[in-house]
Amino acid sequence: MKTSQITLFNGLCFFKAVLKQFGGGFGDLENIESDDTELQRHQNLEKLYISTRAAKRFQREIVRGVDGYVVTGTKLVQIGTKLSEDSRKYGAENTCTSGSVLSEVALSFSRARVQIEKEYKNLLTVLGTQVAEPLRAMVVGSPLEDARQLAQRYDRVRQEVEAQVVEVSRRQVRMREPNFSSDNMTKLEAAETKLDELKSNMTTLGKEAGAAMAAVEGQQQRLTLQRLVSMVAAERTYHQHVLLILDELREEMLSERQSFEASPISAADDTIPPTSYKKLENLFASQTYNGLTDGMGYFLGEVMHSYEAESDVELTLAIGDYVVVRKVTNNGWAEGECKGRAGWFPLGYVERRERVLASKVAEVF
Repeated sequence: MKTSQITLFNGLCFFKAVLKQFGGGFGDLENIESDDTELQRHQNLEKLYISTRAAKRFQREIVRGVDGYVVTGTKLVQIGTKLSEDSRKYGAENTCTSGSVLSEVALSFSRARVQIEKEYKNLLTVLGTQVAEPLRAMVVGSPLEDARQLAQRYDRVRQEVEAQVVEVSRRQVRMREPNFSSDNMTKLEAAETKLDELKSNMTTLGKEAGAAMAAVEGQQQRLTLQRLVSMVAAERTYHQHVLLILDELREEMLSERQSFEASPISAADDTIPPTSYKKLENLFASQTYNGLTDGMGYFLGEVMHSYEAESDVELTLAIGDYVVVRKVTNNGWAEGECKGRAGWFPLGYVERRERVLASKVAEVF
């Protein structure tokens, strides 16, 4: 037989001997069954210890994740609130000559953002009070710590029992020696009495620790599952409410956009102004406007919407002015002269006039 096999065999024999002595007798089947029960209790307690430790770690990670989510979410709420306030200010304080469509949309957007940030704050509150706080209380609470201390005390007593089994076995071997005295017998009886006491304490502690650890494990499982369900429910409610808000806002914005696009000056607003006068002079110039053509290609137009020039090559127009339109390009811009100044302007801002008072014609030049 190999050395490793001999060592293993000796170890098994010693373990069986310890189990027999652990039960208080030699070869008694009932005692051996009792030892098996104690061994099973010990193994189950180890599994409970590992399980509750893993659950505690998982709970702690959930708490950390929620805390980080709340901190980041609070900053997002502040940013969203600032955006809402900026939109509100623009909508309340600004209008343009083409109408108040953008102002109305800005106000609608501001109101929607306020509602969204309110829903987000509600979500953060739920995550903090209904998820993080209960789990944090359990992580740092006393039930788990008390159960773990019981398990640790049981483990220490079990180690004392194992040591005492070895001590009793050693004294029983010396009992067979010729010079065994009554004093040695007294010591053996004292060792056996101590072993019985330790075994009794170990059994009691093992039952208490097992029950406490099992109770904590069950509570961990239930509470963690409940909090995860609460987290999902809160987020689901948040997204449902936000979706309703966004759907309503989208309908409002689409309605305003349709009204804006239907206005007579929308085509002019969508055009891109020329970057330079020389570049525009090379564009194709049409001498037809609304299907009408005159002999010189020029015509008079009345300004229906005011226009503020944004560069030196553009022409500022005021409502009621008359302008000589000299060139029309494919991109919706026209070049002309008004009050002695020439430049480019959106063609949609003027309407052609066939008859104009002489005094108005004089004002053009």
